[in-house]
Amino acid sequence: MIKTTFITATILASALAAPALANSDATGSSGLIIPQMDAEKGRALYASKGCVVCHSIRDIGGTDAPALDAEYMDSPMNPFDFAARMWRGAETMVSMQREELGYVIELDGEELASIIAFVHDADEQKKFSADDFPEEIKEIIEELDGEDH
Repeated sequence: MIKTTFITATILASALAAPALANSDATGSSGLIIPQMDAEKGRALYASKGCVVCHSIRDIGGTDAPALDAEYMDSPMNPFDFAARMWRGAETMVSMQREELGYVIELDGEELASIIAFVHDADEQKKFSADDFPEEIKEIIEELDGEDH
């Protein structure tokens, strides 16, 4: 339990506090870097990192976790609020990732920012399809679908 909590804390802390991002466009007087939020890149990451195995967008993807369609997102939303929601569900997410993917998803701050942009961008979500899935993610989804039947 302590190990899972530590791993979860490490993943989220690294995602929220990526030390140096070359593509950052905002640095505050505190020295904090705010990563760019690229919805197109987020679409690719959402599929390749495996988020789609448990979450769906436009009914494409898993059903074990909440759908992440833009229509269900608060607008406007502070991206740190989204990260805070992830934090509250981190223990469950890590457990499900191990069970369904066989590994824990790792994200850096820029990747998380782009995924957050994607789940809030209805136009980019219209482009999302199973064609975005890498082969290894397709195989995991097919295997899980076979277990459900």
